[in-house]
Amino acid sequence: MDLSNLNEAQKSAVVDFNGPMMILAGAGSGKTRTIVNRIQYLIDQENISTSNILAMTFSNKAAKEMRERIERQAGYPLGTFFITTFHSFCARVLRNEASYIGLSRNFSIYDDSESKSVIKAILGRRGISLKEVNPNEIKYYIGELKNVGHFKGAEAFDFFGDEFDIDKQDLYYEIYEEYEKELHVSNAVDFGGMIVGVLELFCKHPKVLERYQKRFKYVLIDEYQDTNRAQFYLLRLLSELHKNICVVGDEDQSIYSWRGADIHNILDFEKFYPDYKLVKLEQNYRSSKNIIEAASHVISFNKERKGKKLWTENSTGDDIEIIECLDDRKESEYVAQEILKLSENASLNEISVFYRTNSQSRMLEDALRKKNIAYKIVGGIKFYDRKEIKDIISYLKLLANNKDSLSFSRVINSPTRGFGAVTLRKLENEAINDGISLYELVKKISEDFEVYSHLRLSQKVKRGMVDFVDLMEEARILEANGDKPSYICQKIIEESGYLDHLKSHKSYENQARIDNLKELISAISQYEMVSKSQDQEVSVEHFLESITLDQNLEDDAYQEMVSLMTIHSSKGLEFEYVFIVGAEENIFPSVMSLEEGDHGLEEERRLFYVAMTRAMRKLHITCAKGRMLWGKVQFQEPSRFIYEIPEEYLIWKNIKKNSSFTQKRTGSYIDYSDEFSQDTDDFDADEKTYYNAASETRDSDYEEGQEVNHGLYGLGVIIRTEGSGNDEKVTIRFKQGATKKFLTKYAPIEIL
Repeated sequence: MDLSNLNEAQKSAVVDFNGPMMILAGAGSGKTRTIVNRIQYLIDQENISTSNILAMTFSNKAAKEMRERIERQAGYPLGTFFITTFHSFCARVLRNEASYIGLSRNFSIYDDSESKSVIKAILGRRGISLKEVNPNEIKYYIGELKNVGHFKGAEAFDFFGDEFDIDKQDLYYEIYEEYEKELHVSNAVDFGGMIVGVLELFCKHPKVLERYQKRFKYVLIDEYQDTNRAQFYLLRLLSELHKNICVVGDEDQSIYSWRGADIHNILDFEKFYPDYKLVKLEQNYRSSKNIIEAASHVISFNKERKGKKLWTENSTGDDIEIIECLDDRKESEYVAQEILKLSENASLNEISVFYRTNSQSRMLEDALRKKNIAYKIVGGIKFYDRKEIKDIISYLKLLANNKDSLSFSRVINSPTRGFGAVTLRKLENEAINDGISLYELVKKISEDFEVYSHLRLSQKVKRGMVDFVDLMEEARILEANGDKPSYICQKIIEESGYLDHLKSHKSYENQARIDNLKELISAISQYEMVSKSQDQEVSVEHFLESITLDQNLEDDAYQEMVSLMTIHSSKGLEFEYVFIVGAEENIFPSVMSLEEGDHGLEEERRLFYVAMTRAMRKLHITCAKGRMLWGKVQFQEPSRFIYEIPEEYLIWKNIKKNSSFTQKRTGSYIDYSDEFSQDTDDFDADEKTYYNAASETRDSDYEEGQEVNHGLYGLGVIIRTEGSGNDEKVTIRFKQGATKKFLTKYAPIEIL
């Protein structure tokens, strides 16, 4: 077998195959090549049967690509070769051994919606209102238990340590136990339950575990830094007999804690395998020397790491450019203009723009369309195609045209008002008979239910009709009185119940949707400012027309496209030219990460490191002095991560209005609010939208010493309050001993 294409560290990782090993694979260090060669070496040189090898990764796509690459390199099909995902492996084990844990081989695997239905049924049987206890909070709680490998009786096994220090008298835990019984009776498991099910099987039936331990003499795990605690325990059990376990990962690219990934799996590996071999793949083949050395310096500020330093034999390359813009509009215009320049000598496919949250794509999309630059959203959806944006835009369309029955059908049950398919069909038939639009019909019905008693509408539907019509008619009056579209849109988002609906379902996805709605308000506010400065009409109808006409760039007409994506979506990818936008305090690092203390900040720094190391030739990092959120300009300092890049690797550009100048900049954060407020031709920071006016005057309901109940963590006492209005935070010490900080505007906290 020819290993001449490997460097010395890679060769060591391939040929030294017995015993526990950790391969720390830095960004762009040839990790996949090393894994493929290691597996092929076992097969070709050591004559290890493919049935004795277990290689696991996180996605079916990654497993398929690895399998195909090994087959191509080997030159023959490997048939039953066991390269799979954690969940596929566990599903297969459970099918084979189902009877040991009281299941039949044909058990069902419940998806998120089915799990949620079970939780709702349990709450209903207990007489608990869905407003009192949110099913999504329960589902999150159950998911967290399964992420750490919890099953009934798990604490009886010393193997698990002290992971399960939980309050079993807690309501949420009682519901968890009932939920598990319900699944068992239904011969079903949920997604997280597959891994926990195998843990339970192996712990309670050692003879079964022994069979699998004898079979899998060599275990290899890719992307090890993304494993949760349950997966860690599963690997320990499988490799306990032969101890030929090889984990491949990079603690500096551990960015998925919000999915349950536990960085301590990689940091504490030697505690469980004290005689392990450590191989560091530190030579980077991807990026220029400037980028690699700058990124290595930034990540060195983290304490939670094993310690490695990337290096490269590539050329020094260009300086990293830090571009400081007056505002987010100037930032997007600058990025679009630079991409246009790059496209003269480079393919658009070689260019990517990264942002911290999906909501930041909107202004970039606008700027790219104006320059007629084709783009695609990787791992996401274009801003105006996102569900929550289409929903609120449909409200505005119905406001502008009450005969728009398509928009009516979209929003009448968003959020839920009891209008199911049967009710809508009744209304459609009645509207056709009366020769009027659906909205006109609902307005007539809400004014006199007796006339339409033959429709047999439920009380819930009737209440929903009245509330909906009242909201739309109030909005119509506001528009007729000349109120700003941004104000009207805020009113619809809040008073329709749409925002409350998103806030009541705590999840990463819903927080992203809320951020997108904030960005929609900002989009409307910026439309108002531009129209006002150009003496053009400002109205809901004119805004809708402007965004419709602005969506006419046809992607299919282009073979090349710029890639826009969140930094989380960029992991594993590489581009010649990379723009990291929105590098400001409270955006990157995010507000929520800063509330989590050092752990949250270090994950944000790892995310920044991942973004930097995607760039091969040129890296641009942009920040804005002022950024519009919820229609209001907010002032941020440049991200602390920028200041962690040594001065010799960067050049700083300040972009103000239509001019720019270059400077070297050092030091820490600067308050720009005074300087920025002088530039009144771009933003009127004193203008207030409906949301701002309502939220800024809100008095605090929270005081130190108050007893509270948190929807997820239970009973606790407020030990500190800080901030005010939308920025108010409380620190709570919970009965279980944990102390956590929350933004009160998002947290499900009840004062007792």
